[in-house]
Amino acid sequence: MLKNHLHKHKTEAGVDEAGRGCLAGPVFAAAVILPPDYSNDILTDSKKLTKKQRDTLRQEIEKNATAWAIGSVDNHTIDKINIRNASYLAMHLAVNKLTTQPEFLLVDGNGFNPMKKIPHQCIIKGDSVYYSIAAASILAKTHRDEYMEKMHEHHPVYQWKKNKGYGTQKHIDAILRYGRSSLHRFSFKINRQYKFDF
Repeated sequence: MLKNHLHKHKTEAGVDEAGRGCLAGPVFAAAVILPPDYSNDILTDSKKLTKKQRDTLRQEIEKNATAWAIGSVDNHTIDKINIRNASYLAMHLAVNKLTTQPEFLLVDGNGFNPMKKIPHQCIIKGDSVYYSIAAASILAKTHRDEYMEKMHEHHPVYQWKKNKGYGTQKHIDAILRYGRSSLHRFSFKINRQYKFDF
């Protein structure tokens, strides 16, 4: 069982991102405020769940959350400001879209650009600790996966329907053969030994 809150009497939002390590597409982030007594037996880090579980949880979270929102930053902006800052920007966008103002942010990971009016705490592997961060990880990943599956229809050679923009060997093979698309991140360097650098 995960934890409901860090501060019992504050409205907390969990925040997480998806797509930071991809070669193509935007980085997505989600912010989620859950009811104080929320519980779910299977909710955890999205990477530990099956696609079917994530899709089911997405519907449940979006229905029962006090508030939730998605933010995204495109590949061109990632190339301009770097993936770390783009991830933080996507998180800020998600928080600013919330219909309920949080009093505190629980942020997955070890870094974040502070927001002016909302204090925060970074929690490494927080999506395995707090319900709200786990919920944010589910929404960020499922919304991003859905986007990349739609983009696959325009760029099928890269097989985004399967790899969602991550650097699989077949994805890199396609880049080396066909070049990069308008959705690829040019700041991520690829070489012919199937390695990439941020």
